[in-house]
Amino acid sequence: MTEVSSLTGRLLVATPALADPNFDRAVVLLLDHDEEGSLGVVLNRPTPVGVGDILEGWADLAGEPGVVFQGGPVSLDSALGVAVVPGDPGADGTPLGWRRVHGAIGLVDLEAPPELLASALGSLRIFAGYAGWGPGQLEDELVEGAWYVVESEPGDVSSPSPERLWREVLRRQRNELAMVATYPDDPTLN
Repeated sequence: MTEVSSLTGRLLVATPALADPNFDRAVVLLLDHDEEGSLGVVLNRPTPVGVGDILEGWADLAGEPGVVFQGGPVSLDSALGVAVVPGDPGADGTPLGWRRVHGAIGLVDLEAPPELLASALGSLRIFAGYAGWGPGQLEDELVEGAWYVVESEPGDVSSPSPERLWREVLRRQRNELAMVATYPDDPTLN
């Protein structure tokens, strides 16, 4: 068996060829990736549901738009909090109720009192559900050309214009991927 190189903290950007409607023009932040599989959240699928409608205490800490995002097609009845803690607090300065995933990006314990994290958070986004892959499944999709893998930036988690995130992430790449950002929504209209 080949060793899996971790993609935790990186973005999966759906290629125009990806046929699964759950991931059309999706930007997925990988929260965990190892030989046992992968888990991430779709960053650009806002829902009309306000954060305060399901997690009242966290509503004031959620960035704009203050809605719940559909994190993926799995477990839509569960919630995940992803937050950015600015600066480099080091191991001793990690806020209670927050677990680092990659750099300044981490998972929030939504069972913790929101006031524990209020002063430390730079941004917070709440996701209903997640995207998941079994062992080797994501690697197979990468070989098939379903995803581009790119570096994440802390601002991706809290983009105020999630509908533009797919194009913005591609446009900032310093290679041929920047051209993919111009790919039309409906290529038959070209």
